[in-house]
Amino acid sequence: MLTNELAATGAFKVVERKKLQNVLEEQNLAASGRIRPGTGAKIGKLTGAQYLVMGTVTSYEENTASTGGGLSFKGISLGGKKKEAYIAVDVRVVDTTTGEVDFVRTVEAKAKSGGFSIGLYKGGFGGALSKEKKTPAGKAIRAVLVEITDYLACVMVDKDECMAEYNAKERRRRERTKGAVELE
Repeated sequence: MLTNELAATGAFKVVERKKLQNVLEEQNLAASGRIRPGTGAKIGKLTGAQYLVMGTVTSYEENTASTGGGLSFKGISLGGKKKEAYIAVDVRVVDTTTGEVDFVRTVEAKAKSGGFSIGLYKGGFGGALSKEKKTPAGKAIRAVLVEITDYLACVMVDKDECMAEYNAKERRRRERTKGAVELE
């Protein structure tokens, strides 16, 4: 997902490493002479990576709660529910030449939703039917990734006034984090 979001910014040239073996196999097949001349992948043309972007999910919580207000009549029940999700991701960018960590950031996101749950129960069979196109967890994950890629585009490509915005966001995040506990 991070690879897709990085590529979607248009600010980065992203190279494939996770599935690199598939690329190498295609090159080897072309080099074997089994591919029509001039149509196969060329050996020695892979692009090197200047940076490695690494992320770690450092916190994840998902909660679902019944909000009451349920109604049941002749085997059909309606009830409310509330879902929320929280995620924190630590990202770092490592220079492949020096091994130095050039950029770091922690990004946090929360997402909430509410809705109705519909259940049908009759003769020992049951089921829950609820229509959810985007869950809070999915929204929170995608929001974190978009924020990370926007941040990386700012600090690595744009290097302009967006830096002040991200520095302010980081100060606010750190203050909220410190305020969540009592420090001595």
